[in-house]
Amino acid sequence: MRRYMTLSTTAALLLTMAGCASSTSQPEAPSAPRPGMSEAPSALSQAAPISDQAMLATLWVQRSAEFHALSLQAFNVAHDRLNIALARRTQHDKPLAVVVDVDDTVLNTTSYGGWALREGRTYDSQSWANWVDDAVSTASPGAVDFLNYASASGVDVYYITNRKAAGKQATIANLAALGFPQADNAHVMPRTESSNKTERRAIVTADHNIAILMGDNLGDFDQAFQQDTSTARNAEVEQHASQFGRRFVMLPNPTYGEWEGVIYQGNWDISETEKRAMRDAALNVWQSETGTVTTGQ
Repeated sequence: MRRYMTLSTTAALLLTMAGCASSTSQPEAPSAPRPGMSEAPSALSQAAPISDQAMLATLWVQRSAEFHALSLQAFNVAHDRLNIALARRTQHDKPLAVVVDVDDTVLNTTSYGGWALREGRTYDSQSWANWVDDAVSTASPGAVDFLNYASASGVDVYYITNRKAAGKQATIANLAALGFPQADNAHVMPRTESSNKTERRAIVTADHNIAILMGDNLGDFDQAFQQDTSTARNAEVEQHASQFGRRFVMLPNPTYGEWEGVIYQGNWDISETEKRAMRDAALNVWQSETGTVTTGQ
């Protein structure tokens, strides 16, 4: 969700997930095609409102046993990898740390998205701040158990989040109420001026060896993943292939992320009609007449 905006990760998230004209809204007037849009949009791009697409992704996170299982799997992998790091540690090494993102990594934010969908609203900083202050996030399956295991094993836990500093105390209260360890001013590190997490990770590595980083967006691991195209992002993933499931542990999140921003070429302010068309144009599509596949833009 970054590089295409100056909002936090969570904000970018909800720009899409909540980017919802209600189903009763009047259709938007057609606009001139942008790069990445076809001249003649398909039936898909003109069908259901974009909010319906966001609703299905939100329901998958909230209701599917598959998401539940994948979240447990991620924290089980982290548990096993932490045990390996603990076994390899010597008395001369720096203390170990685990670094986790907050939104849609250890906390589930989809109730905000559900509110936005029901109300026909888009993300705005005030409603998001109100939601954060209510401290109503639930814990991702497996998150509390894993981080308490890490803490009990003498590992420091750092919550590097792109929630703004104004919401820090509410975030600490939310984490603590759910039983997360080390939920305090020293270990919860919100965004200040930039959504780039490099400097905050550097603060941790000054005194620790980071055994595991966990997140739902590639920027939670390394700024090198912040590329402008899907092709470049995937190439960067290949460059770091050996770290996934080892040092980098990824949580699934189909509701928002930088993956979507690159489809819009970094411009989250385009209309819903344009977003639908650019999503359509990005698809790989089987051509039944020729038996071939065309690759999306």
